[in-house]
Amino acid sequence: MSHANYNDQLERKDARMTSPETTGSDGRSRTILAHVDELVAEEHQLRSGAPVTAEQRSRLGQIERDLDQCWDLLRQRRARLSAGQDPDLAQPRPIAEVESYLE
Repeated sequence: MSHANYNDQLERKDARMTSPETTGSDGRSRTILAHVDELVAEEHQLRSGAPVTAEQRSRLGQIERDLDQCWDLLRQRRARLSAGQDPDLAQPRPIAEVESYLE
């Protein structure tokens, strides 16, 4: 996938996942979203500029895994909110589990 397409995909996903009806108005969801913003900014910085080094590629892989985990946690929170359950009971799932999900 090209860099531009990847960024477009992230922006669409971000717009869907950050609406108030998706996340609720609680502080924990806002904290997760702030972390997502930090990770995306770091990813953009690493992808822009000179060719990516092996160290940067490794970091990009970790960022992608962390983002997958954050999005999954937000989805869990959204599901709990819509089911009338406590969103704070949602827990981060192992990265290996999250990575196996289909988008």
